[in-house]
Amino acid sequence: MKKTELKHLIDVAAGRVPADVVIRNAQIVDVFLGTIRRGDVALAAGYIAGIGERYEGQQVVDLAGRFLLPGLIDAHIHVESSYVSPEEFSRIFVPCGTTTALCDPHEIVNVAGLKGLEYMEQAAKLAKMDIRYLMPSCVPSTPFEHAGANLSALDMEPALKNGTVDGLAELMNYVGVVNNDDKMIDEVMLAKKYHRRIDGHAPQVFGKLLNAYAAAGVANDHECSTVQEAKDRLACGMYVLLRQGTTEHDLKNLLPVVNPQTARHCLLAGDDVQAVTAMKLGHLNNSIRICIEQGLSPITAIQMATLNAAEYCGLNDRGAIAPGRRADLVVVDDLRSFHVEQTWILGEKVAQDGQYLPKVQRYPIDVVAASMHVKPLASDCFKLHLTGKPVRTIKVIPGEVLTDEAIRQVSHDETGDFVYDQSQDVVKLAVIERHHATGKMCTALVSGYGIKHGAIAISIGHDSHNIMTAGVSDSEMLAAVAELIKQGGGVVMVKDQKPIARMALPIAGLMSDQPAEQVVAAQNQINQTAYQELGIPENIDPVMSLSFLPLAVIPKLKLTDEGLFDVANGRFVTLEVDDQA
Repeated sequence: MKKTELKHLIDVAAGRVPADVVIRNAQIVDVFLGTIRRGDVALAAGYIAGIGERYEGQQVVDLAGRFLLPGLIDAHIHVESSYVSPEEFSRIFVPCGTTTALCDPHEIVNVAGLKGLEYMEQAAKLAKMDIRYLMPSCVPSTPFEHAGANLSALDMEPALKNGTVDGLAELMNYVGVVNNDDKMIDEVMLAKKYHRRIDGHAPQVFGKLLNAYAAAGVANDHECSTVQEAKDRLACGMYVLLRQGTTEHDLKNLLPVVNPQTARHCLLAGDDVQAVTAMKLGHLNNSIRICIEQGLSPITAIQMATLNAAEYCGLNDRGAIAPGRRADLVVVDDLRSFHVEQTWILGEKVAQDGQYLPKVQRYPIDVVAASMHVKPLASDCFKLHLTGKPVRTIKVIPGEVLTDEAIRQVSHDETGDFVYDQSQDVVKLAVIERHHATGKMCTALVSGYGIKHGAIAISIGHDSHNIMTAGVSDSEMLAAVAELIKQGGGVVMVKDQKPIARMALPIAGLMSDQPAEQVVAAQNQINQTAYQELGIPENIDPVMSLSFLPLAVIPKLKLTDEGLFDVANGRFVTLEVDDQA
């Protein structure tokens, strides 16, 4: 804020000059006192000047008793998971009442390195939402896979030093942290040196290992799936992010942990929210609605998406309706349906009744396009060499990023290759390195995914984002991968070796450069095709469920381009059970 703007703000607050905007007859949600009061709010220079007095304004907006609350703040989300660019992310999420998003761009940075972060930062400047980034801490996320980049603490230091990033993003390599891996400790020390916060990611970590993780300075965790996990983290002084994303639905399970003693350290977050979810159900507004439906006080639910998030993130200029805070505001009709009618950012109304009002400008994507660099595949590249022993399969758990290990007896031909049997619900799964044309790849088996015909190939494979493909035959998988490479990334489905549905994601193979409506239409076609043509069950998200199968930081069994990985034990394992890794 400039000196002249500050003086104007003070003059308006004192009643000496008219406000830029006066919002009258509002039911103001006071997140400090935990009350709702009727009154007026005066805005000047994009900030809140005063509350409660009869201010005069150059523009007057009468809310006629509607509720006015602070703009919603998501403390942990990935823009890339929406499948749209940052500018389009703002267009879709702002009408949901989200005015600030703290984003971890580790998806695109794992593909494109620091030039990916630079693209995200430049694109965010064209958005009305305040999209802020943290420095990805795990590029690659583990040493058990190949990513498009490899960042050291030295690479990260300039951005942490000059404050172009807000902190160190989720420490997914919690094993490295608790075991004093030098790379991870160097990153932690760097964040401490420049007084930047450190975000966490530690599913199913308990006891002394959790103590070690918290002792390193990790301040939160969004990976809790049980009340006990949440309690353990709160007891360590950590913030708990109650997640409600597209496939991760932990919010209801975790709400029992929220009480008058714990609520101040509980936040609402999306983590991975697709544009289709935001357009259909909403974002944090939907999380607040769920909280209220489950019996939580509306004020407490709103605090978890505003003041709590602002204080955790060190953003003391927002998160509440109070003098001197940013005029980031949300108008809702009532506190049950929680329908967002208006969103204001820095004193400007930017959304009305679900419509984003500003014109969308887009940053060029050239620097992050052309991301598919794959060594030519041999016709027998997916062949397995089984001996008849029981095999480990990655078992998909609907609605979870967690997987299980299911031991199955499967058929094979005279050469030892796997033979698909529809009655067993086991198919081949492969990961193919796509960043440096190394030719690295690995094939294993997945159960519970449910595909019965054809194949799917995607360039979204958390977190290194190599090619993922699953299908009922090698020829179908090869056809899907070939089409995906030709398309430049995204999603391709084939049946009888012919493409039957696709979604192009030219931005690093992760995001579209098109309006969200086109992305959602393609995604709807993908889902419909998956369920009707490929036979995937409707309780499985065909893309997102597949995309988490190489995530070798979340239990239990995952697949990378290096091999089949047992996350709990931190080691590669063989496909056949009796063999030793």
